[in-house]
Amino acid sequence: MESESGAAVDGARLGFVDTLGFVALFGLFTAHVTGNLVLAGAELVVGRDDVFGKLLAVPVFVAAVAATAVWIRRSKNPEALLPILMVVEALWLVAAMGAGLLLAPLHGADAPATLITGMLMVIAMGMRNAATKLIIAFIAPTTVMTGNVVQLTIDFTALPDPAARARIGKFLPTVLGFVLGASLGAGGYARFGFAALVLPIAIILYLAIREFQTLSRTT
Repeated sequence: MESESGAAVDGARLGFVDTLGFVALFGLFTAHVTGNLVLAGAELVVGRDDVFGKLLAVPVFVAAVAATAVWIRRSKNPEALLPILMVVEALWLVAAMGAGLLLAPLHGADAPATLITGMLMVIAMGMRNAATKLIIAFIAPTTVMTGNVVQLTIDFTALPDPAARARIGKFLPTVLGFVLGASLGAGGYARFGFAALVLPIAIILYLAIREFQTLSRTT
């Protein structure tokens, strides 16, 4: 995938899934999982005890990243593995969408239906972030948007510097894509519920097909 368009699409679909999950799953971050630790701490301070799902998301995410990293490192051709990983990611999201639709309505952050749906989404996002880090590293990180905004701000103060302009070209598409995806994710859930996940699933599968086609032309 092209650098700029790939970064924008990657940021958009992460923003879509993360925001939809946050709205639908009682404040659970499925991609920016460390944010769940902050929310869990805040909820404990105010006397709420429904924090199990937010805490569970962190080890589930770590396990998904670790499993994906091992898979990638054992592959003789990691780039050829990318479209397969994308298909698997899409399947996890299909499972999450199905769980969300079949188990609705969800009752509470730590209800079994909420935990099942949420952890399926967390696994998908963990896989995606590992693939982004290890295979398509030209894309700016998608789970540290605050860091991306900080870097953009610093670089915009140094526009005469060619290196700063190059970094802007790397980070800006991801940030803008994430903002757009977040807006679509919130609106999509408000209108269609978990069925809105069809959009990022379709995009992932389309990109996977393109990657398969690219690989077939180069082999």
